[in-house]
Parts: sequence; structure tokens; C-alpha cells
Amino acid sequence: MTEGKRIKKIDARFTEAEYLEIEKMELALGLKKTDLVRLRLLGTSAAILVNSKELIKILDAAGTELGRAGNNINQLARYANILLLKGILDPSVVLQFNFLMEKYNSNQKALETAMRKIMKKGR
Repeated sequence: MTEGKRIKKIDARFTEAEYLEIEKMELALGLKKTDLVRLRLLGTSAAILVNSKELIKILDAAGTELGRAGNNINQLARYANILLLKGILDPSVVLQFNFLMEKYNSNQKALETAMRKIMKKGR
């Protein structure tokens, strides 16, 4: 809470659709209706309001994709080691592996950056 006691009140009327939207936001964000309205009106909502359910879905999908990519990279590395031991490693396999590894590292770094931004806004 900012300085002082909250003693002033604002009444507002909403349509049924508007009110349902506010209730959805209340459930998704875990905030009371008054806090939602206050945050929106005072302009601090951009840093705080996040649809947690949607965020969890997106992060779960991103984690799954990174896991799949990691598995593929491990399989390529194992295969490349087998070929290297047999003395038949094609240089194109090494190039493809390096390309995929760079792409994987880039995606992982982007995800970490996004997570840090989200965590900063939540503070």
C-alpha cells in the first residue's frame, strides 16, 4: 500500500460481459477485484498483471521443446562418437551438430532472458 489510509471510494457499473471478464482476471491472477481496478487505473498493471495459467502453458511447452532438442543433440553426439571411433566420421555431421548446438544454446539463452524479465516484473 502507498502512503496513507484508503478512505476514498469510487463506484463503477459494468455490463455482465465486463464483470465476467473482471472475474476471469481475478481468478487467473489471484488478485481481488479492487486490486485489479486499482492497478489498472494507477498504471502499474503492466509490470504486475500476468495470466499465470497461460504463462505456465507457454513455459511448459518451451521446456518440452528444449528437452526434445537436448535429446536429439545427445543422440547426434553419441552417433558422432561411434563414427569417430570407427574412423568414418563425416565432417558434415560435425557441422550439423555444431549448428544444432548453437541453435539450442541460443533458444535456451532467450528463454532464460525472458524468465528473468518476468521475474523482475513480478517483484
